[in-house]
Amino acid sequence: MIGILIILVASWLLLYLIERKHLNVLGIVPTGIRIQEFGLGVLITGLLCVAAQMMEVWLKSAHLEVSENSSLSNLLEGMWWDFKSVLTEELIYRGALLFLLIQRLGSKAGIAISATAFGIYHWFSFGVFGNSIPMILIFIGTGLMGYAWALSFHKTKSIMLGFGLHLGWNFVYNTIFSKGPLGEMILVMEGGATLGDVGSLINFLVPMIVIPGLILLFIVKGVKG
Repeated sequence: MIGILIILVASWLLLYLIERKHLNVLGIVPTGIRIQEFGLGVLITGLLCVAAQMMEVWLKSAHLEVSENSSLSNLLEGMWWDFKSVLTEELIYRGALLFLLIQRLGSKAGIAISATAFGIYHWFSFGVFGNSIPMILIFIGTGLMGYAWALSFHKTKSIMLGFGLHLGWNFVYNTIFSKGPLGEMILVMEGGATLGDVGSLINFLVPMIVIPGLILLFIVKGVKG
């Protein structure tokens, strides 16, 4: 939490020194509509992530089992870890810097820069820097999601929808399906065949393209701002 507090202070300084604005321009104060947007975001990407994981189970002819480590304390620990990590990324990539980019360069350029930076960041967080094919795929996948989160900030004038969309995916992926850095948490995939090149590509590309696409459709058609 200390890191988040430091980011908030730095964000306030940037906003005040450059635009004479305060943190409220990030839409971080909970209101009725913002809480709704946050909840919808969590629900939408949570369900999409479940669908993506079930597709992988089907492609591999595998099955899911409850992890031996599964417990309420592990669930809460994973939820808290996901909450902090997602909030940190949102404040960095869809917070004060994005607001300032949009103010100075316009929404299209600001959103594009934010999405590009988010994609590049994941080269290092995923440990693929130096491997060209994984770098390209990770950049496209996380860049598209970063674009969706950034567009949600621009459309709603609030960080809350993007925060919810980001958290819903990460929580289900990392904690529920044990795909994150915390290791086995709630569910684990067991058995099944190793996917071939075509199957692996389909398994990666479908969520990478379909999920941001659906989110963008929801944002553009369903959110006014």
